[in-house]
Amino acid sequence: MAERRAGARLARVLRTTDGRLDRLVDAGLRWVRAHRAPWWLVDAVFVAAAVADAVLDISGATALETWLSVLAAAALLLRRRFPVLAFVLTMPGLFVGSAVVAASVALFTIGERTERRWLMLLAATVQFVGFSGFVGPPQSLDEIVVSVVYAFIFALGPLAVGLLVQTRARLTEQLAEVRRAREDERAQAAEVALSRERALLAREMHDVVSHQVTLIAVQAGAMQVAGRDDAERGFARTIRQLCVVTLQELREMVQVLRASGGTAREIAPQPVLADLPRLVADSGLETTITVDLPEDLGQPVQRAVYRFVQEGLTNVRKHSPDAVVRVSGRVHDGEVLVDLVNGPARAERIELPGSGLGLVGLGERASLLGGSLDAGPQPGDGFALHLRLPVDHTPSRG
Repeated sequence: MAERRAGARLARVLRTTDGRLDRLVDAGLRWVRAHRAPWWLVDAVFVAAAVADAVLDISGATALETWLSVLAAAALLLRRRFPVLAFVLTMPGLFVGSAVVAASVALFTIGERTERRWLMLLAATVQFVGFSGFVGPPQSLDEIVVSVVYAFIFALGPLAVGLLVQTRARLTEQLAEVRRAREDERAQAAEVALSRERALLAREMHDVVSHQVTLIAVQAGAMQVAGRDDAERGFARTIRQLCVVTLQELREMVQVLRASGGTAREIAPQPVLADLPRLVADSGLETTITVDLPEDLGQPVQRAVYRFVQEGLTNVRKHSPDAVVRVSGRVHDGEVLVDLVNGPARAERIELPGSGLGLVGLGERASLLGGSLDAGPQPGDGFALHLRLPVDHTPSRG
């Protein structure tokens, strides 16, 4: 039992130590990635190592061998801008002198900075020949095997590391591009959502606020005409003037909001067919309504019909406030048909500013539901609106 407990304790200690060492190494790697050494420091270390290799590794070397090795070390200063030239300048030192470090760094640079595969293969072959000693005097079989093994290591190792660095840099750039693309997509999606909300607000402001303010202006105009004294008529005139200013400002705001695009979404809660009688009653117009539409129509269709009637009544109040209005609705051949027709004005009309976007908004609603809107004058200075919607609507993608 004691031995089992000791073994379990030792296993826990080993697991804890292993986890701590992993965290320590990960922290070190993160620090290295976050604190990259400047390029000139990296090159200085490479050159210093190559010089040390050239000076300290040759015993009894001739002056030519020493200078060729030093030239190979100095060639590393050109490796970033001229990697092929730097590799070529290190080869004499590798074949004649002692330029192992310089040649390895130069081959690594070719793998890191060159795209041409044939050039990489040629450089690795030359490096292999230089390291294997094939250009030197004959050697024994054992020495040849060892030289070939080392030649493979020094010819393929630096090149493989260079290719790895190049691939990592390329992947890093691609990841950065993907990250930027995703950020751009998120920004575009946010802009689209914002523009849709702005257009939706514009539509609702026009449909709801404009309708209510116009109704107030009409009532104020009637009070101004039928007021009992000057004070009452003055109050009514002030209310009507405020309504006119409000409608003008609302028109400008709607135009700004609509400049960003449109959407098919709606803000809840929204009116339905059951609200039509109250809408007609609140309009104050002489209206005959014969709407025979099923109550199970889709909510978008019901809202579109309500907005159609609302906008039509608002236009009648603006241009022919005492005209007789007829509203009718029915289902025929799988389509919802709604008509709003008004006769000519019978008295002086009250001029109110319009946004010029009411019929445009109605047309957009109808198009989004797969239908259409027709509008035009009628004989005798009247006007008619005709709405056609499919019973089972399919949103338009045009």
